[in-house]
Amino acid sequence: MRGKLFVAYLYLQGSLLPSLVMGIFASEFKLDGDYLIGGLFDIHHVSTPYRHYKPEAITCSRERFILSSYRRFQVMKFSVDEINKSTKLLPNVTLGYEIFDHCSDIQNFPGILKLISGNSSMYPLDELSKNSSKLISVVGTYTSTETLTMAPMFMTHLIPLVSYGAASSALSRKERYPSFLRTVHPNKDVIEVVYRILKNFNWRWVSFLYSDGDYGKDGLDLFIKKIKDTEICLAYHKGLNENTDHPLLFKQLEAQRVNVIIVFAPEWTAEALIKAAIKQNVTNKVWIAGDAWSLHKQLPKENGIRNVGTVLGVAEPKMDIPGFNDFISSSKAQSQHVNEDEGTFCNQICKCPNVTAEDIIDADPSFSFPVYSAVYAVAHALHNVLQCGTGRCDKTISLQPYMVLAALKKSNFKLLTQTVQFDENGDPMSGSSSIVFWNNSGDAEEVGFYKFHPFHQFFIDRTKIQWHSDGEEPVSFCSKECPEGYSKTQEGIHKCCFKCTICPNMTYINTTEDPYNCISCKETEWSEAGSTLCNLRLVEYIPFSDSGAIVIMFGVCALIGLTLAMCVLFAVNYNTPVVKSAGGPMCFLTLGCLTLGSLSVFFYFDKPTVSSCVLRFLPFLLFFTVCLACFVVRSFQIICIFKIAAKFPKLLSWWMKYHGQWLVISVAFVTQAVLLTIGYSVAPPKPYSDKLSYTQLTILGCDLTLMPISGSVTLLAILCSLCFIFSYMGKDLPKNYNEAKAITFCLLLLILTWIVLITTTILYNGKHIHTFTALAVLSSLYSFLLWYFLPKCYIIIFQSQKNTQQHFQGLIQNYTKTVNQ
Repeated sequence: MRGKLFVAYLYLQGSLLPSLVMGIFASEFKLDGDYLIGGLFDIHHVSTPYRHYKPEAITCSRERFILSSYRRFQVMKFSVDEINKSTKLLPNVTLGYEIFDHCSDIQNFPGILKLISGNSSMYPLDELSKNSSKLISVVGTYTSTETLTMAPMFMTHLIPLVSYGAASSALSRKERYPSFLRTVHPNKDVIEVVYRILKNFNWRWVSFLYSDGDYGKDGLDLFIKKIKDTEICLAYHKGLNENTDHPLLFKQLEAQRVNVIIVFAPEWTAEALIKAAIKQNVTNKVWIAGDAWSLHKQLPKENGIRNVGTVLGVAEPKMDIPGFNDFISSSKAQSQHVNEDEGTFCNQICKCPNVTAEDIIDADPSFSFPVYSAVYAVAHALHNVLQCGTGRCDKTISLQPYMVLAALKKSNFKLLTQTVQFDENGDPMSGSSSIVFWNNSGDAEEVGFYKFHPFHQFFIDRTKIQWHSDGEEPVSFCSKECPEGYSKTQEGIHKCCFKCTICPNMTYINTTEDPYNCISCKETEWSEAGSTLCNLRLVEYIPFSDSGAIVIMFGVCALIGLTLAMCVLFAVNYNTPVVKSAGGPMCFLTLGCLTLGSLSVFFYFDKPTVSSCVLRFLPFLLFFTVCLACFVVRSFQIICIFKIAAKFPKLLSWWMKYHGQWLVISVAFVTQAVLLTIGYSVAPPKPYSDKLSYTQLTILGCDLTLMPISGSVTLLAILCSLCFIFSYMGKDLPKNYNEAKAITFCLLLLILTWIVLITTTILYNGKHIHTFTALAVLSSLYSFLLWYFLPKCYIIIFQSQKNTQQHFQGLIQNYTKTVNQ
């Protein structure tokens, strides 16, 4: 029902449009052209609610004149004029404009309806093709409330609405405002800069005054979200309107003892607030201005402004638009001959003859460049739609506003020193904000900046700011200082309001250094709760006399003894099939490397030194690599003989001719040696003291990170993977030639061992972690010794009947028959 009423209202307004037209448009508000850009500027502003007793549009020229908005109005005219004079952007096309004075949130609809009508008529959606309006886009409006009120009318027909001042985050919702874009940064960006200022000066107790509308309320919501879970507290917030009781407001601020006041409001609201502060003799405050009034021209020169305190602000970077001043001087000279009382459409009369060119040039430049870039964005979009890249625009294209919208979303061009580009929400993707300070000369002096894209960069020069508090930076806290020896603890809902509490263990308080945080003891010390002194920690490490160390070292000796015994056994039975199937001469190399790798275990005990830290992993990694390379080679040889040789005989001959097995082992050994040399040269392990795991203990160990051994570990992983691959390929080979089960089981034990060690390291950080690491190294060596070599020793000693040439040949013959079948 509401939808039907709204459509009926639009139809009624459209039918009344012809009666609203009053002859010829004033040249200051209208310019004919091939394509039309609409403009909505609040040249006048309704400061109080406008009461009316019959349906009528408000007459804006009777309201308060806003010079800065009039300047923005002139910027749009200048932009169109500059584009029309250019021969590159739109060479054979002229842009026109139709601008309206949009002074009210709810009573300026005749101008909007005029823009979206064609031949003084309005059409339903299914008759869009009949619409003969030249309108391709609209630039405006200034405030968020105005935009939110009238934007739905343009969204229905997907007419691009490019705002130069509406910053509410609600307008970023494309599902509700699909054809809305803006060339001004949204509120979230301004709030981000305000937050950075507060954080930079460590102001934690602040107030937030905002305009009682969409713009201000959105800013408040964003600010509350931004300071959540931070040290900044919102002590007081209040919406401002024309009925605000300023004396009561300032009394409430004084009651909260707030020294920093953020004012997020348009210039007319902020102007009334600051003048009231001067009148009420509000002193020694820090005022943080939003971008809507930070470059105000009259307020910094107001009598008594120095008494209210220091004014900082977030503003657009000051940017001169070349040619604008000359355009204003010329146009003002011509406008003296224009009779504004001649027939015009509703709210297209300025009635500001006393405004000189100097007044416009010297007016607040805020949002001038966003107007300039908005017009140029539309022009560039039109350039792309009309295919003007060839030097002429194709006027035969049936242009619709939604086509311009699609091109606008893809905007990416350089304008003066800025890049104009929109993100998926229609917000600008590049740009920065200036941080200004109202100096004693009455100027907004730039003292810092914040760059949004591509990297967030904040800077502020404190030395340029002349503070009201005798040159000292103001502070803003809630609670009084705590007595010496106590830290501050939050009390109530605000973190900035606290009580004094004693420091916990491992800390103490030094009020001269940091009264808000307990200071930790030195790394070599510890303390109980409430201590004023710190005690030295006990130092722990694993000595050689430790029972666990003795057991592990005995295991190393046993491993060395077993490898020697196996070497003797293999040497005696060197020509037997079992020894040959185990690798022949490689068996001795493997057993020797297992012995040399076990030497690493001895360096995990006693007080760590630089040498012992290096040798904890170096022998193991180096010689264990050779062991794995031997297993890789042996697995490959068997696969090559049984499966690859028949298909690739040259590969086998090459392997035999150039002793491929020894070449692979040598390459693996040299590669590992180089990787270890590079790794330990870049980041050699050094002794370190673990003081975090336990309060009263310091555990000595080695600062061994993954970086110096990452290459070595990667090489080991590659060799393990190759072992798995070749073992799997040989899973169906004769039993005595099948190394798959043994090697796979050894590798699984190896992986399981180190998974257990890593898990233990995560859960436990005591001194015995070194014992566990040594045990993991020893277990890795035993996994191959026991599960690969020991079964072969068992066959040699206890099953000699299987260690014959006839037995192995029988197995091979059976395998061949099986394969042939």
